[in-house]
Amino acid sequence: MYGKIYSACLYGIEGIMIGVEIDIADGLPQTTIIGLPDSAIREAVERVRAAVKNCGYRYPQQRITINLAPADLRKEGSAFDLAIAIGILSTSGQLVMPAASEMLLLGELALDGSIRPVNGVLPMVEAARSAGFRSVLLPRVNAPEAALISGMTIYAADHLREIPEPDTGESALIKRSAQIKRSTQIQQTRSARDKQYTDLMTTAQCNNHYDTDTDTDTDTDTDTDTDTDTDTGNIVHSRGGAPQAELPFPVTVVNGPVVRERPPTKALSLEHLKYTPRNLSSRDSGITENEMTEDYSDVLGQQHVKRALIIAAAGMHNIMLMGPPGTGKTMLIKRLPGILPSLNEREALEVTKIFSAAGKLKDAGNGLLRTRPFRSPHHTISAAGLIGGGGTPKPGEVSLAHRGILFLDELPEFSRNVLEVLRQPLEDGVVTISRARAAFTFPARVMLAASMNPCSCGFLGSGNPQQVCTCSPAKIAAYRARISGPLLDRIDLQVEVPRPREWERQGHVQSSAEMRAEVAAAQAIQAERYKRLPISWNSELSGAALRRYAKLSPASSVILYDILESLGLSMRAHDRIIKLARTIADLAGASDIGSNHIAEAVQYRNLDRQVTALE
Repeated sequence: MYGKIYSACLYGIEGIMIGVEIDIADGLPQTTIIGLPDSAIREAVERVRAAVKNCGYRYPQQRITINLAPADLRKEGSAFDLAIAIGILSTSGQLVMPAASEMLLLGELALDGSIRPVNGVLPMVEAARSAGFRSVLLPRVNAPEAALISGMTIYAADHLREIPEPDTGESALIKRSAQIKRSTQIQQTRSARDKQYTDLMTTAQCNNHYDTDTDTDTDTDTDTDTDTDTDTGNIVHSRGGAPQAELPFPVTVVNGPVVRERPPTKALSLEHLKYTPRNLSSRDSGITENEMTEDYSDVLGQQHVKRALIIAAAGMHNIMLMGPPGTGKTMLIKRLPGILPSLNEREALEVTKIFSAAGKLKDAGNGLLRTRPFRSPHHTISAAGLIGGGGTPKPGEVSLAHRGILFLDELPEFSRNVLEVLRQPLEDGVVTISRARAAFTFPARVMLAASMNPCSCGFLGSGNPQQVCTCSPAKIAAYRARISGPLLDRIDLQVEVPRPREWERQGHVQSSAEMRAEVAAAQAIQAERYKRLPISWNSELSGAALRRYAKLSPASSVILYDILESLGLSMRAHDRIIKLARTIADLAGASDIGSNHIAEAVQYRNLDRQVTALE
């Protein structure tokens, strides 16, 4: 007996369709899973066996082979449990699944048959839709997440017993228990009859089944009995009174021959499990309650820093704030998500898929994530935790911050090798992790926001006679050397945050709402400009697109050349200054980049100057 059910697994953050093939053959009772399964999948045998029995079904006492195709792809996780259980039950004839070739099954089984949630449902259901599947059966807890993919019929269950449609009279569980009891009694009767006969099949093997053209039940002088299946013509008794393997269907004895009682072939209806998502039209605007209570109007002074933050948010440029302790660096950056625009539909799906694959999607019932991520890892994080990794790599913090902000507080305190792994993601917007079997690519289009003290003691340039810096120039240089030049080159805005002197509110204080309006206006200009390109922000410009959309006037080119020569900046810094100037021009509503835009962009390259110039 052969059957096939479909499930899925994660490959990085993408879903891969997996065919679960079931073969039930005669032989010693044994269940084998092949197709490069991990430990969690191999242990599924015992989970499925216990769940099937505890739900009133019969686990076939035969040789069961389960193949996970394609066989050359490494698979991991517990999401195959439900597909394996349904595959065994349908192949053995205890269940008939409707449209099994168009249905995806996901879920982990408990020993009592409960269906537990799994991670990565969103990318797996999206892969199923792309492959032409029309429905998915999965745990009820995962149903809101699966419903985020349109065009799929969602069936949700909490227990394996819920999958057959409930009977109006006697429950399915009681019926199956009675069938199992009856089958056991028949087997005992048949074994007793076997002792009274001798074997007529002198050319047959002891424990095999043979095909005949007609039903026979022959008693001869040698007292041999041959029982034949009246449906298929297969001989179902073994010789010499040997114990007969349990048949996959209940049987009765009518005047000698064994007759199978097949269950009804009518396909089960899953309409009672159909999940209807609630209306998600009132999804939040992208600003959380916490961000609404933390407003830039609470920040005293620091108007030049607010200006830099507006520029960074308008073009998704990397920014670093440098200043003595307590000047508000962390407070300023933590309010940055409040002025960023919400994720569009494409970006929201990308971000939600990453959180689903990482098992961090906690509120799928409210729809796709619309607020841009804000990730702030501790400085003790490892390189694998930041960039992603593991036996089968999982997304790290830089991928969890995709389309949002990665905040590294006290940047020099991070390990040097941890910071160096950020070079490629900040340049390319993706993370590529290679393993022996495959290479995994995770999206990592982030805005890097960092903060640092000007020196190891923190009081360089504080201007307070009570807080005098005691660091030598060599010590200052060593402290700043913890951040490599190539990494520093990738940070567009390097802004000093001095100790605020405005102890009282004087004049107009810019709020988050006002800053958000400026950012939205500049972002709308970029959306119109790049509507035919696969980019959304000025920071993503490169190559021919940079030369086309960020042209410099002759006067601006001369100014930029002189500045590059005087400061000794690299060509990467040259391109980043132009992209930054393009964003400044968009904020001003200018179609061309002027000299004033170049001059403002250059002044944000503070750390490219010598240490003595900063003292």
